[in-house]
Amino acid sequence: MGNSIKRIISYLLIGVILVFTIIALLGIWEIIELQEVIRKMFLSLMVIFAASAVILFIFSVMIKDSETKPEK
Repeated sequence: MGNSIKRIISYLLIGVILVFTIIALLGIWEIIELQEVIRKMFLSLMVIFAASAVILFIFSVMIKDSETKPEK
């Protein structure tokens, strides 16, 4: 269960990075205007990374605790 959640979050982050990269490339080639878009994209990406790191940490701790139950 834990690996599937990590895999889903990893693919989601890869997708977000690809979308941001495409937008950045379109801005570099001046196909779209990037006045404040780049700054907002990087701030959004940092928030997504921070949130996913916290989620992965929580899941890894919860799964680790449930897998290593002390024997009585």
